[in-house]
Amino acid sequence: MTGQERIVDAHHHVWDLSVRDQNWITGDELAPLRRDFTLADLEPEARAVGVRATVLVQTVTVAEETPEFLALAQDSDFVAGVVGWCDLTAPDVAGTLAALRELPGGDRLVGIRHQVQGEPDPAWLLRPDVRRGLRAVADAGLVYDLVVQARQLPATVQTAALMPELTFVLDHAGKPPVAAGELRPWADDVRALAARPNTVCKLSGLVTEADPRSWTVRDLRPYADTVLDAFGPDRLMFGSDWPVCRLAATYEEVVDTARTLTDALSGDERARVLATTAERVYGL
Repeated sequence: MTGQERIVDAHHHVWDLSVRDQNWITGDELAPLRRDFTLADLEPEARAVGVRATVLVQTVTVAEETPEFLALAQDSDFVAGVVGWCDLTAPDVAGTLAALRELPGGDRLVGIRHQVQGEPDPAWLLRPDVRRGLRAVADAGLVYDLVVQARQLPATVQTAALMPELTFVLDHAGKPPVAAGELRPWADDVRALAARPNTVCKLSGLVTEADPRSWTVRDLRPYADTVLDAFGPDRLMFGSDWPVCRLAATYEEVVDTARTLTDALSGDERARVLATTAERVYGL
């Protein structure tokens, strides 16, 4: 049973299929996710293992989702922050962000994310229109969550170097090839990203990058050790990636795995990974 350390879950999702389809849920492998997942489903599981607050993260590139998430956060004493979505290539990103902050729950908006992993251009982040939008995110005092494939990490490194005024949070450790057991070039690119002081990493999503049916902590350890060494506990934060994690593990198993992967840290260092880094970076 998980110990009752204070935990902030810096990465989870919810969706209601009667409101909006999640069109990324396709094929037999993802079929268990084709149902509603709500805060009411999450909260008992999370509180049972010591989670005190969470960050709700966008799932689809639909403008209506972010206001819905902000409203959920306003009505919850559990969701401390929302990473939403807006079109970074639109002409008035600053106006869009300002309008979101005026909505119910707008004070819970802490960051923006786009499904960069789905963009065919590996250098999408370097496009001039995208960088203009990223500057607006920085000017608004928000962070930018990076959901990228390992092949997109080189452009991510360049973007972080070009925009030191913006804090970038790398979701799911940059999706390393855990199932293949390969470390490079992912590890080299992650270390290059971590060399930029305006970058942070989430210890999240590793169980679903491994073989979901047979993964072990030993499989994950080289990847967790890499990001721990590269970013350090001051720039590493735990995230469950619930409910996607359910394809490979229960919520409790994900939390226990994170605690095991950080077992070499001091108590204070692990507290940073499990809670205080997320609180500081997102201003929770």
